[in-house]
Amino acid sequence: MGIDLRHFRCFVAVAEELHFHKAAKRLGVAQPALSRTIQNLEHSLGVTLFVRSNRNVEITIAGQSFLKGCKEILNRTQQIVQDAQRVHQGKIGTLRIGYTDNAINGYAPDLLKNFQRSQPDISLQLTHSVTANQLAELEEGIIDFGFATGSVARSGFSHLCIQRELFVCIVYEGHPFFGRESVHIREFSNEVMIQGTPEKWEHFNSYLTPLYRKAGFEPIVSQMGMATSDILRLVACGMGITILTESVADILPPKLKAIPLQEITDQLETIIIWRTDQTNNAKEHFVSFLKKSLFPDTQSV
Repeated sequence: MGIDLRHFRCFVAVAEELHFHKAAKRLGVAQPALSRTIQNLEHSLGVTLFVRSNRNVEITIAGQSFLKGCKEILNRTQQIVQDAQRVHQGKIGTLRIGYTDNAINGYAPDLLKNFQRSQPDISLQLTHSVTANQLAELEEGIIDFGFATGSVARSGFSHLCIQRELFVCIVYEGHPFFGRESVHIREFSNEVMIQGTPEKWEHFNSYLTPLYRKAGFEPIVSQMGMATSDILRLVACGMGITILTESVADILPPKLKAIPLQEITDQLETIIIWRTDQTNNAKEHFVSFLKKSLFPDTQSV
């Protein structure tokens, strides 16, 4: 006879009650059927689990050892079932998320932290990736979501805007602009600029270029940085000044200052984007969380 979970449950009930009638009532079965189940289990094991008398049922030493293992198996089985149900419900899983420099300097970390608190069993795998690469990775199913820089409209994708930021000038202590409350972009025509590399900052730079051209000049770019931290280090060394977004002001090292730009109302969007044709319950939980966080009054877009 094969031993299955039913035998374990019957055995545990008798071991805990030490009374066949009470155990049968607890299990919702007839007492004779329960007695046969225990006898068959003992026969299959070749072990006496209980010593029975007219008045008492006592568990043997072998039974005590077997009881510990049965409880572990039943508890583990219950956990496996619950985990499978939670995975189906999207409460357990992994979300792969790309992010740009601009996104991670802004509101994205707070969103991710709050989501992790609300869904602690959904793990987040974060990968730094520029916007163009994120779009390709979304197409290939390498990532599930992307925190991208700039407005991106693409068929088969959905997106939400998580923040809009104004541009600011970042200058080093000792620069003529350092004591100013604001500057006009036209004043940059003779300034040495630090800028992000074209391959890493394509979307960001595509917003800056029209601003320079509208002011009637092409910037003098002396150095380029791969990451925001690289650009800030170059500025801190006095190698030039730069234009970034206002959220960078929160992470500026000492002796650097963010100065608003006069008459510039253009804003840079950070969006979260995902494919609409690839979904699961974990992704749906994340999208629902984003909508509630970003649009608390409407909970819709």
